[in-house]
Amino acid sequence: MTSNSTPGPKTNQDPTLKEKTAKGLFWGGIGNGFQQIVQLIFGIIMLHLLNSEDYGIVGMLAIFSAIALIIQDSGFSTALVNKKEIRYEDYNAVFWFSVLSSIISYTFLFYMAPFIASFFERPILIPIARILFLSFLINSFGVAQHAFLVKKLMVKERAKIDIFALTISGIIGIILAYNGYKYWAIIIQNISYMTIGVLARWYYCPWKPTLHINFSPLKKMVSFSINIFFTVIFSKVVENIFSILLGKYYDEKQVGYYTQGNKWSTMGGSFVTGMINSVALPVLTELRSEKERQKNAFRKMLRFGALISFPLMLGLAFIGKEFLLIAGGGDKWVPATPYLQLFCIWNSAFYIWSLYTNVIMTHHKSNIFMWGTILTGTLQLIIVIATFKFGILQMVFAYICIYFAGLLFWHYFTNKLIGLRLWHVIKDIAPYLITAIGSITICWFITKNIDNIYLKFILKIIITSVLYLLIIWKSNSVIVRECYEFIKHKFTT
Repeated sequence: MTSNSTPGPKTNQDPTLKEKTAKGLFWGGIGNGFQQIVQLIFGIIMLHLLNSEDYGIVGMLAIFSAIALIIQDSGFSTALVNKKEIRYEDYNAVFWFSVLSSIISYTFLFYMAPFIASFFERPILIPIARILFLSFLINSFGVAQHAFLVKKLMVKERAKIDIFALTISGIIGIILAYNGYKYWAIIIQNISYMTIGVLARWYYCPWKPTLHINFSPLKKMVSFSINIFFTVIFSKVVENIFSILLGKYYDEKQVGYYTQGNKWSTMGGSFVTGMINSVALPVLTELRSEKERQKNAFRKMLRFGALISFPLMLGLAFIGKEFLLIAGGGDKWVPATPYLQLFCIWNSAFYIWSLYTNVIMTHHKSNIFMWGTILTGTLQLIIVIATFKFGILQMVFAYICIYFAGLLFWHYFTNKLIGLRLWHVIKDIAPYLITAIGSITICWFITKNIDNIYLKFILKIIITSVLYLLIIWKSNSVIVRECYEFIKHKFTT
């Protein structure tokens, strides 16, 4: 039984794929936009109700949950999306692998909780860990369904799932935080999000698992997925190294400041990356046999991402201090500002990293993906250890610089695969980057002497946005005109 078959290469323009891509980006934008708004509202409320210690305690366990989530997937979701033809049995094998591996991981971490608490010298982490780790166990029941929705470009359905899960879990978290449950509010919110998301995937996904457990279909995917597995494991360890170091050698406050700075920048960055990733891998997979078309699709996504990412993320860095003052109801979260700004700068370009790696994976080069990530991560670990004595901010700065250097590595292999020159990339993103920086600079001069924090915050957003949009529109940007025509058609037909 074949659930998804794809015809061979086409020489003519494929309007169906183009329409699916545009529709996917549209709903990806709507979905991710609403998600960020929901997260913003609930996040601000939670900032008022909780303190840095509450976030810091939960942040210490982030790496363990992240690794468990990777184990339950083991790269098979990406392998499914990357396959031309998928059978029912492929999804079923991934489903049962995810569930069984998560049960094993949870059991192991349940008994490891006392050792984790001993490492951080905080006994309270024992019950916290055992409850928090239920979230990845619950999530395992929706891994295969998520892969199905991605493969079928069911972006609208995925958007509904995420918005619904975020809204309900956010309300639960606020109620608990308001009633004094502190860090437990964050934990229960996380578990609620996973539970609601899994139930919604089962509702929207037409594919359902059977009790016939057969892992043989995984054999054809394992050579691809194993590289993804080790890659993501390594990258998550590197990404969470600060939570470990800060939790071990500093107090909960420092972990909380770092976590919040990273959290808000990641929210903004995930809007762009999530929107593009909702279509990038399946679309680029469809075009991998046609190098020129794949390159053109890549460049269009590159320009589209630049159009949104640079003003959004650099703008967030620009208003970072005012945002934390207003959102936090005072200066208790202001120390998180430098972390927020540094991560915003990186997240403005993260979508490019994601696009590069998507191209590499569509050509079945998961080994390059693995070794590139390991190389980048190793350099980051070395630079973190080397700069540890200089302070937290210096470590984060050096860590992010390695990320930018890693873009050159990914570009080299992308160029080998589809003939994408570095000049193409610079030409595609430079107008949007320069316009964003120019708009922010002009706005800074206009607003620098304003003392009222609320007025300054609002004017920064309005002036920068108007300047950016006006310059981009007057420059006759093709991608802007295409976006405008698509949205106009969408709402007039």
